[in-house]
Amino acid sequence: MTAPQYTTFPHKYLKEFTAKVFQHFKVDEEDAWQAADVLSKADVRGIDSHGVARLKTYVDMFLIGRINPKAEIKIVRQKKSVATVDGDSGLGLIVGPKANKIAMDLASEYGSGWVSVCNTNHYGIASYYSLQALERDMIGWSMTNSSRIVVPLWGAERRLGTNPISIAFPGYRNPPIVIDLATSVVAFGKIEQAKRQGKSVPEGWMIDSQGKTSTNPEDVYEGGLLPLGSNREMGGHKGYALSAMVDILSCVLSGANWGPFAPPFALFEEAPKKSVGKGIGHFFGAMEIDGFEDVDVFKKRIDDWIEVFRKTKPAPGHDAVLIPGDPEHECEKVRTVNGIPVIQAVVDDLVGISKKTGIPFFVADPHQPGIVK
Repeated sequence: MTAPQYTTFPHKYLKEFTAKVFQHFKVDEEDAWQAADVLSKADVRGIDSHGVARLKTYVDMFLIGRINPKAEIKIVRQKKSVATVDGDSGLGLIVGPKANKIAMDLASEYGSGWVSVCNTNHYGIASYYSLQALERDMIGWSMTNSSRIVVPLWGAERRLGTNPISIAFPGYRNPPIVIDLATSVVAFGKIEQAKRQGKSVPEGWMIDSQGKTSTNPEDVYEGGLLPLGSNREMGGHKGYALSAMVDILSCVLSGANWGPFAPPFALFEEAPKKSVGKGIGHFFGAMEIDGFEDVDVFKKRIDDWIEVFRKTKPAPGHDAVLIPGDPEHECEKVRTVNGIPVIQAVVDDLVGISKKTGIPFFVADPHQPGIVK
């Protein structure tokens, strides 16, 4: 099996190209840059499945009219620190930041803010939003449902999305603790990456159409992903319960489509036969730290927590215990300077977008057919 080929691009170049693509589809300039920032953050933090690799799918959604480029995002219900936001079928990369800001603004007024969102689309990486709260000395919460790709425990039929959760806590001198996890065994993007690279996936990630475990990424389209833990013996009931929590807070609470009724994000996914709400849903939370403790005192305690766990004796074969967010933080330091490695299949997608939109995209390899103007 040949190793996958990569081309490295400056992250600012990919971000600019992404913003121009969104503007091509009539998204306002400020919103286009906001959306591009969400995807860029995924790339620099090493979450390749949710960065520029997703751009083609957003383009597909614009082309079929699924996404409203001029969405009017508004609060439709509010009581003190809690609110419901309607995203007007807008780009989730825009709806998400605006709804998250509402949650943080509510927290500034009431000490905490909680926002459930309906009528929206895929919002990128969950940690983008929890990280935003840290800039305002808050603890940030973020979660979203997604189209059905995960089977419930003991099920052989897809009923839930990968339904990620993110919570972030600021450090004083140390980088923040950033928890960002799918409630499935892995994010669907990991299966897509394996497929692009011609690799099999580990046992326990997914099932085939017969409900049997499979390591062939192609089988996921007729089968599905397993919940975090895979089976009851390994804690699959816990992943299933967490996914249910995300589905209820993001969708049942807001009036979005929950569970198997969530609309698909990618064109290859089969659309549900009926709707029980509007779009997909998100949920955001923000908590003011100084309502619990002096901000600097809390941050120094987080530092102490981090340092104690870093001193944990490592298991054989490992150099050190990881703190949640460590890999992404280290990746961000490297990629901000050295650029983003993009697999050839994604480069091909970006070249295709360039040809479709007329927006220049220059590929480092002169043998690749990028548009030159």
